[in-house]
Amino acid sequence: MSKPTALQASPPRALRWAVAGSVIVMIAAGGLFYYASKLAAAKRQLNHDEVVVNIHPRSCEPNELTVPAGRSSFRIVNRSDRAVEWEILSGVLVIEERENIAPGLSQVINANLAPGTYTITCGLLSNPRGTLTVTPTAASEAAAKAKPSMVAFVGPLSEFRVYVAMHSSALIKAVKALNQAIDSGDLAQAQALYVPARAAYQRLAPAAQRLGELDNAINARADYFERREQDPGFTGFHRLEYGLFQQRKLDGLAPVAKRLLDDVTTLKLQLLAQSLPPEQLVAVVVRNLNTLADVRAASGEEERYSHSDLNGFAANVETARKVTDLLRPMLAKSAADLLPRVDSALADLDAELNSLKADGAYVRYDTVSGEQRKSLADKAKALADTLDDIDPALGLSGL
Repeated sequence: MSKPTALQASPPRALRWAVAGSVIVMIAAGGLFYYASKLAAAKRQLNHDEVVVNIHPRSCEPNELTVPAGRSSFRIVNRSDRAVEWEILSGVLVIEERENIAPGLSQVINANLAPGTYTITCGLLSNPRGTLTVTPTAASEAAAKAKPSMVAFVGPLSEFRVYVAMHSSALIKAVKALNQAIDSGDLAQAQALYVPARAAYQRLAPAAQRLGELDNAINARADYFERREQDPGFTGFHRLEYGLFQQRKLDGLAPVAKRLLDDVTTLKLQLLAQSLPPEQLVAVVVRNLNTLADVRAASGEEERYSHSDLNGFAANVETARKVTDLLRPMLAKSAADLLPRVDSALADLDAELNSLKADGAYVRYDTVSGEQRKSLADKAKALADTLDDIDPALGLSGL
């Protein structure tokens, strides 16, 4: 009779073990939930001043913003069905921007803003613009009074102006040649001339991207127009690229090429008319490299029809090296330890680009593997981060 009793006692013992195990699992889950909650709370506390902007298909919410002067973070949430961009502009000059924000995702823009009133764009170029008001603070007024002497920057800024003038002229010459090939009906020649003309623009891109309206006319991709490639507002390099490499015909390209020539001619005039403050000399290069790292290298969307992206990347790096060389004497005095890091980052990115050559020319970007693209993006990001240390080293931080 004892055996049946033992058999009857076994299930409650198993049940007790099961209940105990469940309790342990619940305690562990509760601990993990508590830990995750603390992490989330810490993150929210860290970003408690983050301004959230929602981009809808034809509007932004909110589209009127007010923030104090200094560093602000804007989380741009794309609630539309296509990739969009968001920009902060001062007059015609782009202060900060974020491109190619994918549908359903968000990106953060960190901007160090001086007091004033700025314009903000909202997704598609046809969408209404908004206003960003930046109010002064005690810290911003103190920073304005503590600016370093600008005399030391006169030489580098003047030499960069010469660099811009020289490459603006080269761009106009390259676009004229492209124009002539299109006018003559020579598709193969026009395709061949597109690549050097595009590279000529990319040498100027860090400075040109400050001129929002003009840069959009010259450089905007089809994504930022309501009807994409079929939108009448879609002009510039990428409209020519679409016709030359996707449609593979010259129909309707002559007026587009003519307008591009007019626009790059205007670009030279505006670039030379705009003064570049010392704190923007490195900043424009850093922003350009960050876009390369965060968007262009990974997606291959910049030259989606010709796949000539690598030529443009190399041109961007050429300008980054030029700016470094212009500031080299100042850095040798104020931050000698920074120079080897900058030179190393430049060399690493150069080596990565050179590894993507065949017979002395860059390969098509659609043949570059995902692993190679990530390596390229990582090295571009490393260079951007290293260059970003230059302004604080020269006393320009917080301006």
